[in-house]
Amino acid sequence: MNMLEMMQASPVIPVIQIDDPAHALPLARALVAGGIRVLEITLRTVHGLPAIRAIAAAIPEAIVGVGTVTRAEEFTAAREAGAVFAVSPGLTAAVAEGARRSGLPLLPGVMTPSEVMMARELGYRQLKLFPAVPAGGIGMLNAIAGPLPDVMFCPTGGITADTAAQFLSCRNVACVGGSWLTPKDALQSGDWARITALARAAAALRSAAG
Repeated sequence: MNMLEMMQASPVIPVIQIDDPAHALPLARALVAGGIRVLEITLRTVHGLPAIRAIAAAIPEAIVGVGTVTRAEEFTAAREAGAVFAVSPGLTAAVAEGARRSGLPLLPGVMTPSEVMMARELGYRQLKLFPAVPAGGIGMLNAIAGPLPDVMFCPTGGITADTAAQFLSCRNVACVGGSWLTPKDALQSGDWARITALARAAAALRSAAG
């Protein structure tokens, strides 16, 4: 699958921080059971890569990606762990080269029209608007759609279950990213049924957005 196909496979890509390695598999199973197959496991903790390895090996129906990639060497490590795509909060020459060498499709973060244009010059047509709400949210996405109609976005940062459908209704939005599918209290209590219910509601957002 290419980056656009992965974005279109799920209206919401959960941004997942693993604080306890024992949570990785039951969390991933709960999300997939609710219809959310595309999972972004961030490198914000030391448990990120082991979680990617465990999920990729045990849950083949999950589309496992690595998030919060900020250094070129992280791409190869993530690919070796089983990640099939990568997400970065921004884009530098070193990050772009690391992605190219690893072969992992990259969803790089941008915040301004100039950054969108620079990413496009490097060959990227699928981008992460981050942080989406501080960057201008729906107004920014609609404004960019005119002069840059060939770019599709995954806005992430400040989006909630209540606002996701509004973002998905933008013609240049393929999916959104968010952390509301994995509330910390549900993880700590092992309430996987709640996470499956949140995932099911998120999976239905595509039709709700029209």
